Amino acid sequence: MRQGHGVMASSMFVIAVLLVQGCAVKWWASESGQEGPTQVELIKEPAIKEIPPDDGLLTGWRTSPATQSEILSRNATSLTHGTLGDVLFDFDRDVIQMEAMRIVEANAKQVLHEQATGLLLEGRGDEFGTSAYNLVLGERRARNVKSYLQDLGLSIDVKTTSYGKDRPLCFEHSGDCRQRNRSVHFVVQ
Repeated sequence: MRQGHGVMASSMFVIAVLLVQGCAVKWWASESGQEGPTQVELIKEPAIKEIPPDDGLLTGWRTSPATQSEILSRNATSLTHGTLGDVLFDFDRDVIQMEAMRIVEANAKQVLHEQATGLLLEGRGDEFGTSAYNLVLGERRARNVKSYLQDLGLSIDVKTTSYGKDRPLCFEHSGDCRQRNRSVHFVVQ
């Protein structure tokens, strides 16, 4: 009879552990001290662990030559004096690096100087990983740039979108081109 209780106790312990793990929720504490559950974006796609070597087998982009031409012409900003720089990101990252912060700051000054009323921030990814993964990564990049612009005090209408890897700024299969596509592009509206 004692063995039956031991097996039952260990079974209950295993079930309790599984329930705790299955019901785990991440919590955050706001600046006011209130706590609540975090909202976590879950992507069913695996994170990209490393940059694959250049592959001669990579074929063209999903976009046709006509669409490529349209994208290249639309990517030009509509400022009267000067252009806005693209904010570049490290491979598989959405954190704005120090050099990129300087570009965001310079763009904010230029937009204010030109008295623009709106911006569209287009987030992108390179050709590695799935379309779904790069869409989410591009959106995170664009939102981080928008947040930094708001922290700088830019008070114009700023919208974000993501094109992931499906509407690249650069269409070559090179390291420089991939770097250009890991970006947030500013479009004055």
